[in-house]
Amino acid sequence: MTTVAVLGGGIGGLSAAHELAERGFDVTVYETRGAFGGKARSMPVPGSGTDGRVDLPGEHGFRFFPGFYRHVTDTMKRIPSGTGTVYDHLTRCSEVLMAQGGGRSEIVTPLGIPRSFDELVTGLRGLREIVFDAGVPLPEFAFFVDRILTFMASCDERRLHQFEAMSWWDFVAAEGKSPAYQKFLATGMTRTLVAAKAEDMSARTGGSILSQLIYDMLQLNSRVDNVLDAPTSEVWIDPWLEHLRGLGVTLRPGCDVSGIHCRGRRLTGVTVTTADGPEEVVADYYLAALPVERLRELVSPAMRAADPALARMFGLRWDWMTGVMFYLDTDVPLEHGHAIFIDSEWALTAISQRQFWPAVDLEQRGDGRVEGILSVDVSAWDVPGRVTGKVAKACTKDEIRQEVWAQLVDHIDDGSLTESNVVTWFLDPAIEFPNPGEATNAEPLLINTAGSWANRPGARTAIENLFLAADFVRTHTDLATMEGANEAARAAVNGILDALGSDQPRCDVHPLEEPWVLWPFRQLDRLRWRLGRDVARPPFRLTDAGTLEPTSAMARAALRVLRRRSNRPMLVEPAKR
Repeated sequence: MTTVAVLGGGIGGLSAAHELAERGFDVTVYETRGAFGGKARSMPVPGSGTDGRVDLPGEHGFRFFPGFYRHVTDTMKRIPSGTGTVYDHLTRCSEVLMAQGGGRSEIVTPLGIPRSFDELVTGLRGLREIVFDAGVPLPEFAFFVDRILTFMASCDERRLHQFEAMSWWDFVAAEGKSPAYQKFLATGMTRTLVAAKAEDMSARTGGSILSQLIYDMLQLNSRVDNVLDAPTSEVWIDPWLEHLRGLGVTLRPGCDVSGIHCRGRRLTGVTVTTADGPEEVVADYYLAALPVERLRELVSPAMRAADPALARMFGLRWDWMTGVMFYLDTDVPLEHGHAIFIDSEWALTAISQRQFWPAVDLEQRGDGRVEGILSVDVSAWDVPGRVTGKVAKACTKDEIRQEVWAQLVDHIDDGSLTESNVVTWFLDPAIEFPNPGEATNAEPLLINTAGSWANRPGARTAIENLFLAADFVRTHTDLATMEGANEAARAAVNGILDALGSDQPRCDVHPLEEPWVLWPFRQLDRLRWRLGRDVARPPFRLTDAGTLEPTSAMARAALRVLRRRSNRPMLVEPAKR
């Protein structure tokens, strides 16, 4: 039986182990920590349970499953859970809250799905009114829509070679626009992505992901925004581990990869350090599912000589994006979905968990007083806070708690968030506090920057028996997410199958779907690109009345077809056009 050593037990590693085990491989997963799941796992809040109750649930940050995720959700459908599957634990969000600081009014956006072209136009008009109320001048909103439509109608070559080289901030021409435009459209739209910042993220990544979120809302029966209905490990990671063991996968926690040995164009072994000391691991194939900041330390000169592309990983960047949880005596639901605290110095996003966890009895956890959980992601650790005046990295644990709470209250100023309502709180233990010195983060997150695609390796390396399955690998998803890690794992497994000449079925790997109605315009732009011409004006423009107006005869014909076939699915994979 062919043996595979999977290095890393996060989403990428577990996904690869799943696919390999289903195809008859002998798989062992080596994980540094005592628990599997990587940044997606949940964890108990140590010592919080009293009088026989279990500890409160802690998370690295809330989980977000947009509708365009197809790889990780397919895997979830193949993990048994009770009488169904893990996928059944996804529940839909219906709203997004954009909370403003300083007493300014909140903006609640519904996540309804238009059932026809007319409903789409109505929704666009409604969005225009929301943006207008937020202070964005209508000409600037029309310009933003124009940029999105321009991206949607562009060819893949232009996206990769032109838009990849520029930032999202520059693509939407945020500099020189109104503060409201910068806040709500240029920055606010990317805040939901967490692993992306408007000033840094490539226009290709920003345009692709934002387009996919928009397409989600155009799909009949689409799940636009979804979260799990209980703590992550309880309804996903733990059932997954049980299923993998049933498939014959060996799971070894507490095994830190400390050396990768290469001779010529092949790996000869790996050293893992356990509580009992170093151990040599030899397998037929090695699949590295380690985060980029960890794998970089292990890439030896011999490995770089065998595959020079591995050296380009040193050009990738990562940042801190970490979870803080507040456990409340009385639940504060906020809106039925994610909340974006648009003016927060530390780029806070949050979700009120209790409303999505109907089967979780919080009274049987902790000390029995907790009735609500506010889960917050902190994404800007290098910006001074409003209370301490310090960047988060320089704060103590208590200062982080004080600062995050103050920024939340500044945005939700209706009196619902009070100090007296906080029973306890939890900071992701990946944040470590040396004394003296700044805090460190044991689990940072890769961030997509303009031009970073060139520095990201593929799942298949030039080393014959080494494959990569992590969120920094080149994928269609193109963002450091659970979806990206799962897609990379599938590509890596396919690479192993190809290397073996195996007749086992290949893993499904899906390109991002595109609207069929835009296919002719993308083909036209491909021709323009090959001729060295600039991008054409988009096929539609937003009128002052808030309707879409075609800009050419071909666009008028497309609009007529779209009206007639408005009950047909909007999206199709590129290969199926």
